[in-house]
Amino acid sequence: MSRPRLVVLGAGPAGLGAAWRAATRGLADVTVVERAPAVGGNAGSFELEGLRVDYGSHRLHPACPSEILADLRSLLGDDLLDRPRHGRIRLQGRWIHFPLRPLDLALRLPPRFALGAAADAARRAVVRPAQTHIDASFATVLRAGLGRTMAEAFYFPFARKIWGVEPSDLEAEQARRRVSAGSPGRLVAKALSSLPGLRRPGAGRFYYPRRGFGQIAEAYLEAARRQGVAVLLGAEVRRVEGGPEGCEVVAVGRDGEIRIVADRVWSTIPVTALARALAVQAPSSALAAADQLRFRAMVLVYLVLERDRFSSFDAHYFPEPEVAMSRLSEPKNYAAGEGPQDLTALCAELPCQVGDEVWTADSDDLARRVVDGMTATGLELGAPLRRVAVRRLPHAYPVYRRGSLAGFSHLDEWLERMPWLLSFGRQGLFAHDNTHHTLAMAYAAVDCLAPDGGFNHERWRCHRREFLSHVVED
Repeated sequence: MSRPRLVVLGAGPAGLGAAWRAATRGLADVTVVERAPAVGGNAGSFELEGLRVDYGSHRLHPACPSEILADLRSLLGDDLLDRPRHGRIRLQGRWIHFPLRPLDLALRLPPRFALGAAADAARRAVVRPAQTHIDASFATVLRAGLGRTMAEAFYFPFARKIWGVEPSDLEAEQARRRVSAGSPGRLVAKALSSLPGLRRPGAGRFYYPRRGFGQIAEAYLEAARRQGVAVLLGAEVRRVEGGPEGCEVVAVGRDGEIRIVADRVWSTIPVTALARALAVQAPSSALAAADQLRFRAMVLVYLVLERDRFSSFDAHYFPEPEVAMSRLSEPKNYAAGEGPQDLTALCAELPCQVGDEVWTADSDDLARRVVDGMTATGLELGAPLRRVAVRRLPHAYPVYRRGSLAGFSHLDEWLERMPWLLSFGRQGLFAHDNTHHTLAMAYAAVDCLAPDGGFNHERWRCHRREFLSHVVED
């Protein structure tokens, strides 16, 4: 009996991980369709003046499930590096080490902030926080959990910058998914975990491929191709149709239209794009629900400097509204100094909306905004600027504006009625997830696929409930 035909939309880690695993287990003949000319999606890498740089700052966290980590070690070998975390956050004019360290907190916190946070923690210790109200928001949850000082001085400015929405207009779920330490006690515990004798396994460390984070997707790509997976790059999905007798994916590539007949379609592309591709079958209510969903965009500005290293830090975080970028990372420090010894690159992340003044700014303007922000916080380039490069990501973060999750639920319920279709991954489930979370989704999907082509939908629903417990690792 011939194997079922599976089409996977999207060649990020989730899509390629699922394709490789399904082919390795002999469960399907797999074709992957990807709009971009290279794999990895937002978790990809590219070369700039001989340096490998990522689309923003990415890490593989030690919380990665052991089965997935074992596969990545097998695929990447010695190229999967175990690295110490060494970043810092700008807080009211002072730099604080991140991840948090007890001594640094004691010596470096701004006095007013420290007193306010201590008072909030003491108040919380004697006054039990009120139960989360049905009308709760990101703002009310964080004020109740972390206290007014921590919420208003750090998290709220960061929220406005990253998501472009007032904290009171964000769903409470945004706080649960994005803030792992939701109380002063948990913050202290995370800080103490860096001390000898109290250190949790993996605390203060991360995994990173020697040739950039995109090497994860590239390794899955090579392994998938060895298993006979067909990967079509530069092919944009235009239409998806299906029914009891099978389904068809229509894409447009460099040489024209591509039609692929299949038994199943697994999608990791943005769920809004999937809804548009299904428009022929979609009821108006599902399309209206898709229109309610918003993604925050990101402009990435790369500064190539003629020096070996800019600093010893892997990333700097900027919650202040007057600084254009939210984060500044140095890929060379993630990869233990790999690359030319006379050059380094900085990657500045500027959250924005597609079409706004940041999104449409030219490279000179964007570079000026970044350098001005660096100068204002005491960071000087200290070397000639060889090159500026810009990349734009239209789907960087899902925005959980209040009411939007109801729209996603409606769209999700409609998609689940099509037994031949599956949507998962960060973009497919409109989720704030790390790469290890999205790979867990991919592996779970394959575990629900039977050799005869059947799919265990009840088991998948159980996995979906597990996915709801995912909390982003900072």
